[in-house]
Amino acid sequence: MLGIAAAVLFFIAFLINAADLSTNDVFASGNVMLLGLMLLALHVAGVGAGNRIGGSRRR
Repeated sequence: MLGIAAAVLFFIAFLINAADLSTNDVFASGNVMLLGLMLLALHVAGVGAGNRIGGSRRR
C-alpha cells in the first residue's frame, strides 16, 4: 500500500514539475518527491506489510 502511495506522489510531483505550476513551498515538486521517497523507503523496509506474528497455523 505504501508503494502505491509513493507512486501517486511521484506522479503528482511529475505533474507539478512538467506543468511548471507555481505552488507554495509546502507543495513544491521537490517536497512531494521527498514524501514519495519516504513512503517508498518505508515500503521497502516492510512497514505496513500487515504480517502477523504467529497468525497462521500449518497442518
